[in-house]
Amino acid sequence: MSTEESQNQQDRVNSPPANLTRQGTIVASMTLLSRISGFVRDVVLAYMFGATQYADMFFVALRVPNFFRRMFAEGAFSQAFVPVMVRYREDGLEALRGFLSPLSGIFGASLVLFVALGILGAPVLTALFAPGFYGDEPKFSQTVELVRITFPYLGFIALVSYSAAVLNAHNRFAIPAFTPVLLNLCLISCALLALGEQLDLYRGTVLLAWGVFIAGVVQLAFQIPAMARLRCLPRPDLNKTHPGVRQVGKLLVPALFSASVGQINALVNTMLASTLITGSITWLYFADRLMELPLGLAAVALGTVILPHLSRLASQEAHAKYSQTMDWGVLIGLTVGLPSAVALYLLAAPLSASVFLVVSGGAMSDLDIRMVALALEFFAVALPGFVLVKILAPGFFAHQNTQAPFKYASVAVAVNLVGSLATFSWFGHVGLALSTALSAWAHVILLLHGLRRAGHYKPGRQLGYRLVSVGLATLVLGLAVWHFLVPIAWFEMQGLERLLSMLGAIAAALLLYVLALFAFGIRIRHFVHRI
Repeated sequence: MSTEESQNQQDRVNSPPANLTRQGTIVASMTLLSRISGFVRDVVLAYMFGATQYADMFFVALRVPNFFRRMFAEGAFSQAFVPVMVRYREDGLEALRGFLSPLSGIFGASLVLFVALGILGAPVLTALFAPGFYGDEPKFSQTVELVRITFPYLGFIALVSYSAAVLNAHNRFAIPAFTPVLLNLCLISCALLALGEQLDLYRGTVLLAWGVFIAGVVQLAFQIPAMARLRCLPRPDLNKTHPGVRQVGKLLVPALFSASVGQINALVNTMLASTLITGSITWLYFADRLMELPLGLAAVALGTVILPHLSRLASQEAHAKYSQTMDWGVLIGLTVGLPSAVALYLLAAPLSASVFLVVSGGAMSDLDIRMVALALEFFAVALPGFVLVKILAPGFFAHQNTQAPFKYASVAVAVNLVGSLATFSWFGHVGLALSTALSAWAHVILLLHGLRRAGHYKPGRQLGYRLVSVGLATLVLGLAVWHFLVPIAWFEMQGLERLLSMLGAIAAALLLYVLALFAFGIRIRHFVHRI
C-alpha cells in the first residue's frame, strides 16, 4: 500500500462521524436565504409585470434553460456522477483528479455544443415550451429573442452544478447552497434598473433576460475559488476511455429521465397552459413559487446532503446505517412537508393575497389571486410527495441503479400527461396542478415499493411510531388553522395589516405545531443523525 493510500485510509478511520443534521441545517439555512431573496424577486416581478403576456413570455424564457439545467445538471448528471465520484474520492486525491480531468473536459465540450444548438434552435424550443404562442407572431418572435439571451445560462449553471456536486462530496455545503441567491440578486437589480429607467414592458423583459445571463457568470465565478482550494480543478481532457467516465455515461441515460419527472411535468403544464387564457402560465408559476419555500427547505436540503452519504454507505455495504439514514430523511421530510401542505391548502387564498395582491401595486387583480390560490391548493397536496421523491430516489442512485427509477419515472410522467390532457380543457390551469399532485404520489408509491423489493431499504419500527406522532401533530395544526385562521376576514384587511397578520398567524401555527410534536413524544434527538 502506498504512503498516500495509507494516509487516506488512516484519515477515514480517524475522521469524526458526519453530522447529517448539521449539514442539512446549513443547506436549509442557505436555501431559506435563497427562497427569501427569490420571494423578493417575485414581488418585484409581480409589481413590474402583473399577470400580463410579458410575464408569460419571460417565464417561458426562464423555464427553457432551467428545464435543461434541472434535467441534466442538477438531475441526471448529479445522480449519475456523485456515486461514482464518491468511490474515486475514497481512493485518494490523485484518483479523484484522474477521474475529474476527463469528465470535466467531456462535460464542458458537450455543454458548448448543446448551448450553441439551443441558441440556433430557439424558435423550435419556444414552440415546444409554449405552443400557444405560435399563432401570435409578435409574441412568439419576442419570446424567441428572450430564449436566445437566456439559453447560455444553461452552460454556466451546469458547470456550477458540477462544481457544487464536487464540493458537496467533500462536505462543503454552504457555498453551493448560497449560490442561487446570486441569481435572485441579479434579477432584482435588473428589474429595479428597468423600473428606474421607466422602460416599456418588452424592453424590461430583455433586460431581465440579460440579467439571467449575467447571473450564470457570477455564480460560476463564486464557486471556482472553493474548487481550487480542494485541488479539484485538474486540466480538462477528452479521454473517453477512463472507466469512471464510462460508468457515468452508462448511468446517465436512464438517470436523465428518472431524475427529471418534475421538470417534464412542468414542461407539459407550461405547454398546455400556453393554450389557455392569458395569465395561466403566470398563475402556475406564482403558485409553484409559494410551494417552493417549504419544498426547498425540506426536499432540496435533504436531497443534497443524503446522496453522497448514501453512496458511501452503499459502497461499504453498510446496510443498517443505510436504512437508518433513509429513515432520518423520511422523518425530517414529512415533519416539514405534512404541516406545510396542510397550511398551504387551508390558507391558499389569504396567503396568495398577502404576498402578491398589494406588493404587485395593483398589477395583479383579485381574479389573479384567486387563480393562484386554486393552483396552490393542489400543489399543496403534491408537496409531501415531492419531498419524499427527493429522499427515496437517491436510494437507488447511491447503488448506481438508474434502471428502476427510470421505469417508475415513466409511469409518473404518464400519470401527469393523461391527467393533464383529461382535465385542462375543463378546469384550466387547476387541472394541471391536480395532475401534478397525482403524478407526485404515484412516483412515491413506486419508489418506496421498489426500494423495499430490491432490499435497499427496510423502514425501521421507530420510524412508524414517530410518523404517527407527526401525523397527530399535523392534525392538531390543521384543526387549529381551520378553526381560528380560516374564518378571519383576510380580504377586508388593508395590505400591510394583512401581511403582518399572516406572518403572525404563521408564527403562532408553527409554535403550536412544535408544542404538539413535543406532546406526542417527538424530541430534538430524534432528528439528529451521525454516520
